Amino acid sequence: MKIDYIFILLLLFTTNLFAQNITLSGKVTDSLNNPISLANVIAKPNDISKNLKFSVSDSEGFYKLQLTKEDTVNISISYLGYKTANFQFVASKTLQKNIVLKQSTEQLSAVVIEMPITVKGDTTTYKTDKFVNGSERKLRNVLHKLPGVEVSRDGTVTVFGKKVTAMLVDGKKFFGGNSKLAVNNIPANAIGDIEVIDNYNEIAFLKSLTDSDEMAMNIKLKKDKNRFTFGDISAGIGNNDFYKTSANLFYYAPKININFIGNINNIGEETMSFKDYLSFSGGVNAVFKGNFNFRGGDFSQFMDNRDVLTSTQKFGALNITKTASSKLDISGYIILSDSDTNNFVEDFNEYTTYTEEKTNKTNAQNLLGITNLNLEYVPNASEWWHARTQIKRTNTTNNDNLATIVSNNTNNINTNRNLTATFLNQNVEWHKRKSKHHTFSAVINYVFDSTDRNNFWSTQDPILQGLIPTDNSQDLIRLNQDRDTEQQNFDGIFKYYWEINKSNHIYTTLGNKLLAENFLTTDQQILDNGDENNFQSDGFNNNLDFKLNDAFAGIHYKFRTGIFTFKQGAFLHNYNWNVNQQTKIHKNKWIVLPDFLAKIDFNKSRKIQLNYNLKTTFSDTNRFANQFYLQSYNSVFRGNENLENNLFHSLNARYSRFSLYRGLLLFANISYNKQIRGVKNTVVFDSSNPNVSQQINQFISAKLFNNASEDFTANIHLEKDIKNIKSKFNVGYNKSNFKQEVDNTIETNRNTSHNYELGLETLFEKFPTIEIGLKQDISRFTSNSTTSKFVTTVPFSKIDYYFLDGFIFNFEYSKNIYNNKDLAQKNDYQIANTSLSYKRENSAWSFKITSQNLFNEEFKQSNSFSDYLISDSKTYILPRIIMFSVGYNL
Repeated sequence: MKIDYIFILLLLFTTNLFAQNITLSGKVTDSLNNPISLANVIAKPNDISKNLKFSVSDSEGFYKLQLTKEDTVNISISYLGYKTANFQFVASKTLQKNIVLKQSTEQLSAVVIEMPITVKGDTTTYKTDKFVNGSERKLRNVLHKLPGVEVSRDGTVTVFGKKVTAMLVDGKKFFGGNSKLAVNNIPANAIGDIEVIDNYNEIAFLKSLTDSDEMAMNIKLKKDKNRFTFGDISAGIGNNDFYKTSANLFYYAPKININFIGNINNIGEETMSFKDYLSFSGGVNAVFKGNFNFRGGDFSQFMDNRDVLTSTQKFGALNITKTASSKLDISGYIILSDSDTNNFVEDFNEYTTYTEEKTNKTNAQNLLGITNLNLEYVPNASEWWHARTQIKRTNTTNNDNLATIVSNNTNNINTNRNLTATFLNQNVEWHKRKSKHHTFSAVINYVFDSTDRNNFWSTQDPILQGLIPTDNSQDLIRLNQDRDTEQQNFDGIFKYYWEINKSNHIYTTLGNKLLAENFLTTDQQILDNGDENNFQSDGFNNNLDFKLNDAFAGIHYKFRTGIFTFKQGAFLHNYNWNVNQQTKIHKNKWIVLPDFLAKIDFNKSRKIQLNYNLKTTFSDTNRFANQFYLQSYNSVFRGNENLENNLFHSLNARYSRFSLYRGLLLFANISYNKQIRGVKNTVVFDSSNPNVSQQINQFISAKLFNNASEDFTANIHLEKDIKNIKSKFNVGYNKSNFKQEVDNTIETNRNTSHNYELGLETLFEKFPTIEIGLKQDISRFTSNSTTSKFVTTVPFSKIDYYFLDGFIFNFEYSKNIYNNKDLAQKNDYQIANTSLSYKRENSAWSFKITSQNLFNEEFKQSNSFSDYLISDSKTYILPRIIMFSVGYNL
């Protein structure tokens, strides 16, 4: 089914409605002609059957209302602390009208109640009942109707262009502050006011000291919902035995909150993705940002299975918050995820002088558990203690059936990969405001991270000839590897903040971080009779003890003058590390790492920020291992014990502009990174092997290069409202150069890519929300011997329509046109999902019909680059799924 012209038809249809609106605009000022920002401008139609219209003034005091032609409306303009201005307007023609508000000495409680938006300091409060109409099902639907608030499809929330980093319910973190779980599960009928808190810090007296620029959203429950159980449950069944069940249950009382989220399905719906997992990786308060780099354990490598042939997902999460006393809060959550997926991927790989056709069938089973316990003790308003314990555990099994073809020679390899990982993070924080000039913070942090891997390869074909000492007389070649890592971190940091005055601060930091890690590998062949052919005598098997101690001190001076904020300083680090294996290496190094921050706050809606850092990192411990170990079916790795730290410049500039009056949202970002010294992989291909199919075999090592890489990235995001049409424009550019060593020859590779997105979205009140657009990504990879170019073009559309007092129709469509210019290969695939739901007002029951992969496409296509490999991939996906669901609201 082809619907290539749907975008043109939708655009023509929507543009016919432009002429039905009248614009009322102007400027809101005080009696001294100073602009009033975020004043509420409300239009109440005389016809009570019509909905209220609403706007707020921007940073320069301008406002704009889109009104239905010939409507008679009562206009009221209000702002906290000022008398409300009122007048009547007949929407017969466009009018500009400026408003002057006079200060009020009276209590404005009655006016405040009517204000859809109020602003007090860094807190913006939305009264959601002024924006919703009863069609909303979840928090996501409510947020979509609030001015300045955007919710992406992956659950990311932005307010006035700034990302929300912490999600709260009645002031308490919701599952650790995860926004996706909140927007997709909190029922709309329980939501009261919504607060947005800029420059957020959970510790009030640290707010002015934090440079992290965090933002929190606090969902306040309705007054009649502060001691009750609410939520919803649903179940659905579809064609070919597809099913889905879900439950979202919430209990709230003044001193205890309990939330449960559960989901079981076999339709590929991933309740917890890798991105979600990262949000549960623990951490410390924002004042320590930059002093910690939480890896969070080796849990992520099997979690991104969005495109699958079959999938069974089971997910459960329980969150409890308890107020034990006026000084002590206890909270925690438990998350369990169990998935069983099957994938099928076809790759066409271009090496330097060879090509490879590869198919890979994978069955992955992953059991993941996360538990978190928090104790928050606040003895008084100027002291705060926090203890956090997090434990994560995963058991993962991957079975791969791989076939690879090189020059008409086929190898079939079965791989079994098993991973067991345990992660424990314990930290204790203390913060104390001694006086208005002196504040102290300290943290002690401990991490235990253990990963046990077992990899098993079996094949009847030659494998890794010339790289491993196999006995090829066996009927079946069986290779077994045990690869274990155990890491412990002991960290302590102390910070002192000297606030000389409101405009001048001096920050001092002292700390020490100790990493102790063991890395062990055993590689061997299992013979037909069960004996072991151990590869140790041929330079395999690692037993590495790595220790790195980082003692550091830093001093920074921060000052404000007018609209400018500057912060500059440096950290002095002493790195001391030991590499103990067959040989012992000890090194010691002093490094000074300067950094600089500049902000220009023209107003609340227009800002510029510039950051510069000289940064250093150390490679993972396994890259220091000086013995061989198997890395994959066609590669063997050996590290380099003489590696040192990476060192690179990092420069970033950001500009943001937001105007409700102009309907404008603009972001521009430029970043530049240059490695002064960096560790890169080197590769030697087995080109001398007489068996052509074995010439893709690789010996990989690690080497420290000077001027290893350079990367430049620029992005612009622009949104503009024109009457009731929102236009969107995104453009991105990336250029990177990096060194690589292939077959002992050093060359510089270049990767250039640019992308853009154009889109239009309707904003009419009684008309479907329709979004249409086009995305294109152009990538070019250039090495000394080859140039490859890929172009992906994606037209897309989306429709959301609420009609007949209870029906909701949703439709999403995209057509991916993939073009491999190097191979003159072009193909396309279409992905469409649609749903129709019904819920009668005041009824607890709801009904829904959904269709997933409406056009029954078989695969998706993509490309990727690495140091020495260009891949063109086909990933096969689930077939068409049609499902009927029934839901019940508690």
